[in-house]
Amino acid sequence: MKGIEMKVSDYIVDFFVEKGVTDVFGYPGGMVTHLMDSFYNKQDKISAHVNYHEQASAFCACGYAQASGKAGVAYATSGPGATNLITGICNAYFDSIPTIFITGQVNTFETKGSMNVRQRGFQETDIIAITEKITKYSSYIERAEDIRYELEKAWYIANTGRKGPVLLDIPSNIQRTQIEPKMLRGYSVPNTEEKTEDIEMDCEKIAALLEKSKRPVLLVGSGVKSAGAVENIHTLVRKCNIPVVSSMPACDIFAVDREYNYGFIGAYGMRTANFIVAKADLVIALGARLDVRQVGAKRTEFAPCAILVRVDIDAGELEYKVHKDEIAFHCDVKQIVEKLCKHEVNLNAMLEWKSVCNHIRECLKGTDCRQPNKLLYYFSKKMPEDVVITTDVGQNQVWIAQSFELRRGQRVFFSGGHGAMGYSLPAAIGAYYATRKPVICFSGDGGIQMNIQELQFLSREQIPVLVVILNNNALGMIRHFQEMYFDAVYCQTTEQGGYTTPDFERLAGAYRIPYYRIKTVQDIERYHYDGSYPQIVEIQLEGPTYVFPKLEFGKPNQDQEPLLDRELYDELMSL
Repeated sequence: MKGIEMKVSDYIVDFFVEKGVTDVFGYPGGMVTHLMDSFYNKQDKISAHVNYHEQASAFCACGYAQASGKAGVAYATSGPGATNLITGICNAYFDSIPTIFITGQVNTFETKGSMNVRQRGFQETDIIAITEKITKYSSYIERAEDIRYELEKAWYIANTGRKGPVLLDIPSNIQRTQIEPKMLRGYSVPNTEEKTEDIEMDCEKIAALLEKSKRPVLLVGSGVKSAGAVENIHTLVRKCNIPVVSSMPACDIFAVDREYNYGFIGAYGMRTANFIVAKADLVIALGARLDVRQVGAKRTEFAPCAILVRVDIDAGELEYKVHKDEIAFHCDVKQIVEKLCKHEVNLNAMLEWKSVCNHIRECLKGTDCRQPNKLLYYFSKKMPEDVVITTDVGQNQVWIAQSFELRRGQRVFFSGGHGAMGYSLPAAIGAYYATRKPVICFSGDGGIQMNIQELQFLSREQIPVLVVILNNNALGMIRHFQEMYFDAVYCQTTEQGGYTTPDFERLAGAYRIPYYRIKTVQDIERYHYDGSYPQIVEIQLEGPTYVFPKLEFGKPNQDQEPLLDRELYDELMSL
């Protein structure tokens, strides 16, 4: 007996609705018109938001996923629509963000197949071949009856293990094909459960190392957020009374708990955190990749006196060793931490070690506080509670990590591994739809221009995204490199070198968005934002600006520029 039929594009939309996805992002195109129409027909259950560039749609999906914990979804047409997603796909891949990208493709009867031509159908592009190295899974759907299997498989892969992006490329004629949902084959989830006894043994080993340690440090990475283990980590730290440092993308995990938090590590990290790691005898890294930006170019000089323990869900990351004798556990961070919380760990030496950590912090207090840090510190106190903060890459990102004083409930999202300018504004849009709460978007004068067209999205929808432009009239991070390594020849990074910025006040007027200018702390004191409407705030910085501390390539993390007085440095190293 023939069952009820429905169009493939309708089935796709119903699938996302059933998974709890409330908002998706995309841009119109000929090869996704059926999908667009299907979203429109279900607008009471799911909203499809129109961006002004497909890259922005991809970043919106990232922001939605980061803020909600659900998979983010973005769609684009074939050819340039699909290729414009790539930067956002890379961002999701490197930062372990669960995302599903749907690309339209030319009709199956128009494809070049095995023909030795570059292209047969208009805007035909092999997006699968292009993205297979930056997705966890990508698939061209040639048969309508495979849609359930492919969607279920894509959803599972995006959300399981080390999370990340998947891509389904769906020809237009497949989208419009009628199917019988009850006749479709599903995807069988593989059995990959870890044995409980293995995890218990791992925990016993870590607990034994903790008990022997006199100077342990917990190093948390953004994998803790991906694993949904933030509250578990807080429980463990309070129980063990152990000092915590983080990677920069994880700087918000312990930002509020200043009793335990000593900042983020790395090349642009906080001196206190880097010194504490250098003095530790045990470093337990949870969900942190420990790349060059985090540990320095000479990996063996990172935590030189410590036993290094690494816990990561991605076995590949553990192959990139920091110490030859490091102890690696390939498992889920959350499972390990949950088990560790149940262990009784006797840390007799902790009070003395915490005293050393506090002394280091006190000696270094205010060492690297400059005008941008000061302005952002006071600005943070004027912001509503329970907001999401996004940043672009560059000086603005580091200043936020260093000086934005977070309160409980506030979270920060970066483009961490990919380091994409233009991420902040669309990610903020996605984060808003995930939380329905105000979002603060920080950008430099360079980064904001990468996806500046999305200001029209804010104007159109009147959503409460506060866009803060830190304007130093330069590409500040690269300008600093040129000062250090290229005899201060500022080609392409300053006005004298060919780089210029627009009049942001007039630009705000063109988009019909309220504007406010800040130059001093007094301007901040007069400023008020209640989180109910979009606004552009321009913080005008006196140039040239610098991000300090900054590590010179090849030096150990704790010996950052500008160099500390050698007596103080030697004193701290002798503690």
